[in-house]
Amino acid sequence: MDDDLEAGHEESAAGDKDGHPAEDTQNNLSFHSVEAVNVQVRGLCVDIDVSPGGVTALLNAIKRTKNAPPKPHKTILNDVNADMPSGSLTAILGGSGSGKTTMLHALSHRIAGSRLRIDGSILYNGSGRISSVRSAYVMQHDILLPTLTVRETLLYAAELRLPPPASPDQRRQVVEDVILELGLKECTNTRIGNNVHKGCSGGEKRRTSLGVQMLANPSVLFLDEVTTGLDAASAFQLVSTLKLLATKGRTIIVTIHQPRSEIWGLFDRLVLLSGGASVYSGLVKDSMPYFSNLGFSSPAFVNPAEYLVDLAAVDNRSPDLEKVSSARVEMLKQAWRTSTENRLRIADEKINPELAPVKGKRGRKPASHSRQIRVLTARTFTITYRDPMGMAGSLIEAFSMAIITGWIFLNLDGSLAGIRSREGALYTAAALQGYLILLFETYRLTIDIELFDREYAEKVISVPSFLVSRRLARVFVEDLPVPLIFSVIFYFMVGFDARASRFFVFFAVNLLLHYIAVTLSMLCVSVTRNFAGASLIANMAYTLQSLGSGYFVQSNQIPVWMRWLKWTAYVFYGFGALAANEFVGPSPNPAGRLYDCPAPGGLSNAACEEYTGAYIMNSLGFPQNWIIRPILVLLAFAFAFYLGAAVILEYKKIGVGISRARQTELDTSLGKEELTAHSLDGRRTIEVCLENCSLDIQKRRWSRRRSEKKSILKAINTTFQPGILNVIMGPSGSGKTSLLDLMSDRLRDSLSTTYEIEGELKFNNAVPNPEVIRSICSYVCQDDDALFPCLSVRENLQFAAALRLPTHFSKSQKQQRAESVLLKLGLKDCADNLVGGDLVKGISGGEKRRVTIAIQILTDPQVLLLDEPTSGLDAFTASSIMTVLRGLAEEGRTLVLTIHQVRSDLFSHFGNVLLLARGGSPVFGGKGVDMLPHFASLGFHCPTTTNPADFALDLITVNLQHADKETATREKVRSLILDWDKSRPTIAHTSSQVSAPAELGSLARSSTPFTTAFPILLQRSFLNFQRSPPALIARTSQVLGFAVIITLFFAPLQANTYSIQSRLGFIQEFVALYFVGMLQNVAVYPTEKAVFYREHDDNAYSVSSFFLTYTVLEVPFEILTSLLFALLTVVAAGLPRTVGLFFIVTFNAFAIVSCGESVGIMFNTLFAHTGFAVNVTSVILSLATIMGGVMSLHIPAFLQAWNHLSPVKWSLGNLAPYTLRGVHFTCPEGGDGCGGPRTGEEVLRLYNLDTNPEVNLAALGVCVIMYRLVAWGILELRRKRWSWRTGLQHWKK
Repeated sequence: MDDDLEAGHEESAAGDKDGHPAEDTQNNLSFHSVEAVNVQVRGLCVDIDVSPGGVTALLNAIKRTKNAPPKPHKTILNDVNADMPSGSLTAILGGSGSGKTTMLHALSHRIAGSRLRIDGSILYNGSGRISSVRSAYVMQHDILLPTLTVRETLLYAAELRLPPPASPDQRRQVVEDVILELGLKECTNTRIGNNVHKGCSGGEKRRTSLGVQMLANPSVLFLDEVTTGLDAASAFQLVSTLKLLATKGRTIIVTIHQPRSEIWGLFDRLVLLSGGASVYSGLVKDSMPYFSNLGFSSPAFVNPAEYLVDLAAVDNRSPDLEKVSSARVEMLKQAWRTSTENRLRIADEKINPELAPVKGKRGRKPASHSRQIRVLTARTFTITYRDPMGMAGSLIEAFSMAIITGWIFLNLDGSLAGIRSREGALYTAAALQGYLILLFETYRLTIDIELFDREYAEKVISVPSFLVSRRLARVFVEDLPVPLIFSVIFYFMVGFDARASRFFVFFAVNLLLHYIAVTLSMLCVSVTRNFAGASLIANMAYTLQSLGSGYFVQSNQIPVWMRWLKWTAYVFYGFGALAANEFVGPSPNPAGRLYDCPAPGGLSNAACEEYTGAYIMNSLGFPQNWIIRPILVLLAFAFAFYLGAAVILEYKKIGVGISRARQTELDTSLGKEELTAHSLDGRRTIEVCLENCSLDIQKRRWSRRRSEKKSILKAINTTFQPGILNVIMGPSGSGKTSLLDLMSDRLRDSLSTTYEIEGELKFNNAVPNPEVIRSICSYVCQDDDALFPCLSVRENLQFAAALRLPTHFSKSQKQQRAESVLLKLGLKDCADNLVGGDLVKGISGGEKRRVTIAIQILTDPQVLLLDEPTSGLDAFTASSIMTVLRGLAEEGRTLVLTIHQVRSDLFSHFGNVLLLARGGSPVFGGKGVDMLPHFASLGFHCPTTTNPADFALDLITVNLQHADKETATREKVRSLILDWDKSRPTIAHTSSQVSAPAELGSLARSSTPFTTAFPILLQRSFLNFQRSPPALIARTSQVLGFAVIITLFFAPLQANTYSIQSRLGFIQEFVALYFVGMLQNVAVYPTEKAVFYREHDDNAYSVSSFFLTYTVLEVPFEILTSLLFALLTVVAAGLPRTVGLFFIVTFNAFAIVSCGESVGIMFNTLFAHTGFAVNVTSVILSLATIMGGVMSLHIPAFLQAWNHLSPVKWSLGNLAPYTLRGVHFTCPEGGDGCGGPRTGEEVLRLYNLDTNPEVNLAALGVCVIMYRLVAWGILELRRKRWSWRTGLQHWKK
């Protein structure tokens, strides 16, 4: 780069034969120089209002008097002071829940919320504005694009984040340097992946997130739990890189849980928190002497970080420990408070005057708009074509909608019925096609917007660049193909005017309507980020559009107070332009097109008036010359929606909130009993054996049938014994999690991925079937997504205990077990806090990890598999977790766990160790005490002061940062693999009290019976539901909002001949509830399904229990909203005001919404890709709407047969007779428009709706039941691993 580019170096984690870190590991990591920044924190306090919210808060406000006590607040941070000067690496340490992440959020100005109160000052070179400096933030949660590779992710980030003077070659070089520095070389071409499509490991994602932020070249870098998910060697390499960056003038602030002793020596400054208060803040070198002066001296050969975290932690596992540790912590807080004032006075005197803020100075400017648009367009294009399900969903939707709707309206004639169908076909093109795009894009945006929020908050991209690039990237893959495919097929199948000029007008209007749909979806998502809220806005907006279009209710029939809305409805202009193009066009004949009038004389015969295009346009309420102006207005709508979205995105800030803690009078500090200890005598135990087990993965590509086979695990032979800790260690990408997935029968084939497993898995020398594996194995996954965010920690545990513990346990015994485990895992202090979710912060990440573990150990499993149980935990909590796990193992259980970073005092407790190198090759497998002698025999000796686990991981880690070191370390690892393969001992099976397969099967744990599980699930779901505003919105607002809008448009229904179309349109609008049911399902079901899948894998309860719980919780809301819907539509709109019709309308509304829910369940169960499911479901619902009997009067016989399966047919089939029979239509004022039907019976005959309404009503009820039974059957088959192929998961002997 320029002359001011810097060169860096870092120590490698790969050691020599004596285990010492290698020296002289020069590497060139080049960045521009940065502005020096001092960060100064004074008196930082963060409080949160914990008073009740919602209705309770409103009632309390009404009752509140002048003398009422203030709202209760919970202190998260209390009077925290710190100095983080330029060129320093500062660590924020403390136990889980001590306030580390909150402090980091406050320092980076990322915390927000009306219930939060933040006091104190945070200064950056004396300025309170963080925008005055260049900063970056690495979150705990990795926000990365799953379809990009690691290199692509970093290259795109470099294009956006590196300072403008850098050339393309320099940016590429910096990316390669970052890849080497962060040890990402072997996964550079691996896609990031997600929970559906596996890609990089958790550690590799973490390092990629750090690499993205490093490329911004910030002056201040914040990192939240940066080493979580990394092995010890990778963590050391990463922090060494941070130290290097700090020495070049940056201010780096990290929260960290379990730093190894070598990492401790890299830190310059330390902030030690306990319960939100400081117990130390200053230089690392002064910390140990400070605590020694207080009487707390660290023992020899103990990691200082682990010692200090233990010292500042309150141990609430027993009353005695809690009392002693609480007194110690309070003494430390008081000691620090008394010494803080003098320390701060001295520190303030030493502030560098040269770093005072310069007036008007800001952080470095982002890339130019043109560059942002270019990079974002390329990135969006890449992720679009690499999401075949998403892209195919749009194209298949356009193709299928065109083919089937074209078939429905095939070659329409010129009769009156044909004209009515022609109007329906035009409305389908103008409204329904765009509506499907609106729904899909809204769902997709709620996912994609997360990355925009992060990059926009970091000043990396601008709102205009994001909006423009999103459309440029998709113009040739979606925006043009989708309307073109639909137009070409649909236009000519229906039989519209075949002139080219007419077709291109049709296509142009559809293209504009497509752009309006995607821009409207952007506007909806800019208002609210969750799908429930965004889809509500989109659906209500579309309802206004469809009603104002002039199709369902004629413009001259809309009430005066609502009539003006038609001019704000883009569908009015779109439908009007298409109608004018078809019925009158740019024709010199003022009557427009003449259709097949049966009377002689043509235009001269008054009986042929209703067959003319001019009459049709007039009946629809459109002007005659109505093509050019609507097209211009449509173009303005697209720009207006995007402009509105841009304004909201620009000024609406998205911050991190904090969930409200629940208040409880329950005190569980007494009676903290330990889990009941069992004697090993007489206890049935399980020995798990792997014999030549290997795992390969086949990835299919769309371009070819199968890609190259990738090996994940190679020929593993080992035994995991009961009564001890069996530990799997290895660097990121060594296959540790894949091995646990294999052992727990969690590997599932998909269309694009096939797992090939060789070898045998044995329990007590017998091969178990999948049912036995899932019954006797509990699996603690790395993710904590099976927790209910709107339940407290205690409630999550109590419900889990009620569902998972044997039925012979009483309710009090189950609650006692939950309380005991809660205390055992140190969760007392957060027991009544809500767990929280992505946008609303609840308990800390470490606390979530402990809750997940607690749920699994409730069941007293024979085999317990744990994936990174200490990941995200501080050193003290990790130690206590390992103590609990060791105790569980000593009771006779078989515990197998993967682990990345190990405390130095824990390795001695490892019974068996399986050490895997990257690529899944075993390097050692045997007793923990034999590991160091094995490596010593090969010439690799572990120093007495080195953590054995760190030594082993350093030994088998390939140094990818330097070419010369890579060759040497790769050869070393290869020789270690070969040496172990030659010397590995023969597997010896220990004696077991269970050996026969029949006895093994007897250990299987049956799921909780339906009669027990159902009421518990119902109570849990109801509690979580009532505390979740998005779920409440999804369940209630859609139907009510829809009812209000259609009532405003149609009330009061008139009885003249012009109102025939309006009355039919009114009952046709009821069909839109079909979509409402689907949207309600998409907003709620995928999340609940994910939790259910996780719990069903644990054999907690049956499919029927979950399904009936979902249904029972859903039905009351549907009944209530349907009653209100009927009240508005029958009483207010002007249908016959009879009790019978009121309940008929109620039942129809309920049935249509319920069927929509059922269809949503079906397709969201069949497809893991929710966006694809939304597209497919929308097409099916749209076709059902069109074939209902109002929009198309001549449906082909084959489709008529399929139409019998649709609830729409039966709903319209009973609503039309019930609401139209006995109605007489009069001539409107002026005498015009008296042609056509004059009675309700004539209307029914014209639309083929003169059928038996009682039979149709009964058929609708049958549809409700059958749809729900089919949805249940699909879920049952799905959970039984049913597929079009058999044997998805099997062992190849």
